[in-house]
Amino acid sequence: MHNVTPLLAGKNEHHQDDRAWSLPGGVIGFVSYWCALAIPFVMYGSNTLFFLLYTWPFFLALLPVAVLTGIAYGLLLRGQLIWTLLLTLATVVCLFWMLFSWLTGW
Repeated sequence: MHNVTPLLAGKNEHHQDDRAWSLPGGVIGFVSYWCALAIPFVMYGSNTLFFLLYTWPFFLALLPVAVLTGIAYGLLLRGQLIWTLLLTLATVVCLFWMLFSWLTGW
């Protein structure tokens, strides 16, 4: 007879919910930024380009904020991509629109 201790079969298995990836959230944040950047062009036309020519550092600063927002929502919602996409898109569009409104109000 051998001196062996049996291991439980499911002890070393990881659940799917335990694993969290930040790449989909970052991609969603990056895509949300470009969608939010396109909204003023759709609304105001090519004159927006002249406005963005002088204020591009402000809008470029929103890019890492959008990516981090997507990552944060992706981790908080545990990889539910639809909800991450909707919340990130809504948040980034609101941030972009608040900055655009603030800069045009000068």
